[in-house]
Amino acid sequence: MTEIYLDNSATTKPYQAVIDLTGRIQSESFGNPSSMHGKGIEAEKLIATARRKVAAVFEGHEKEIYFTSGGTEANNLAIKGAAYRSRRRGNHLVTSTIEHPSVLSCFQFLEQEGFTVSYLEVDRQGLVRQEQLEDIIGSETVLVSIMHVNNEIGSIQHLEELGRIIKNKCPEALYHVDAVQSFGRLPLKPVAWKADMVTASAHKIHGPRGAGCLWVKKGTLLQPLLHGGGQEYGLRSGTENTAAIAGFGLAAEICSTGLTEKAAELVDLKQAFYRKLLEAGPSFAVNGPNPRESAPHIINLSFPGLKAEMLLHALEEKGVYVSAGSACHSKHPDPSHVLEAIATNKESLDSALRFSFSGFNTVEEVETAAGITAEVTAELRKYFS
Repeated sequence: MTEIYLDNSATTKPYQAVIDLTGRIQSESFGNPSSMHGKGIEAEKLIATARRKVAAVFEGHEKEIYFTSGGTEANNLAIKGAAYRSRRRGNHLVTSTIEHPSVLSCFQFLEQEGFTVSYLEVDRQGLVRQEQLEDIIGSETVLVSIMHVNNEIGSIQHLEELGRIIKNKCPEALYHVDAVQSFGRLPLKPVAWKADMVTASAHKIHGPRGAGCLWVKKGTLLQPLLHGGGQEYGLRSGTENTAAIAGFGLAAEICSTGLTEKAAELVDLKQAFYRKLLEAGPSFAVNGPNPRESAPHIINLSFPGLKAEMLLHALEEKGVYVSAGSACHSKHPDPSHVLEAIATNKESLDSALRFSFSGFNTVEEVETAAGITAEVTAELRKYFS
């Protein structure tokens, strides 16, 4: 049975070049980057090369890149690090209701620490309400964190407009962007956004698990969360995962080469899938933005009358791998906070699936997947009618 993997927002298949590089480093360049002998210097050079490659995607300087174990740690470092460092100036924090759990959990934790958090509402397209942001920012605001691309429905926030509001209302407030779903898929413009920190992750761009980074604008001060050997310019202590970091750098370089063309190819894949599904005739609805206005690689669909988990497993039996859009975690029983935030009705919320594409997919594959989806939904509706 042919497998069709359409869960690329969850994780991606690594490039073969990345697999080869990380394997070679594990067996040959295994020295501690902090060691002064040849093996250590070799590892240190690999990290320096990766830092330059990742910085290029941000259009930034290599010293603005701080490697972490992944997007979750980078988000924690940005949010907690900024809040703790700025606490003497104020204790007001701002985020949106549709952020990734690694962001929302940070803010919920900081509320327990005595910070005040405002949660911005979004419209039915998943876009932050700008007038609400303008109303709630004040002199006590020390941090605003807004994601670039939503991981469930693919909404693309208007980051330049949000940044202008933030810096006009409170120039000292720090602006963090979670770009895990856009890094390597869409152009990143931290300076134009007026961002102070931006998060990225390797395994979303065909790199290895266990590596991510936080871009931090020069002069931005954060409180370290880890203390030890002073790695990553003293902001993130711990022996670096050389193989994963080098793999991240290579994946970033590959993804960023011909980025515009690659993004257009992803849009074509998504449109091919969507058109084929429309032609096949199953009853479904799009959650969030119009497919032409969302991120190139994500579409979230509901199939009223069916349960997402049942549909997911039925597709898996046919070799199609997708994600249940009705939960942030595949094993989490609660409904999706993102779909709830955009006012999705209960029937649609319970039947939502996310299909996400990558350059490893082909038009033939996605059209086949659309046909299988139509067949499976028809079979299940017949069974449960």
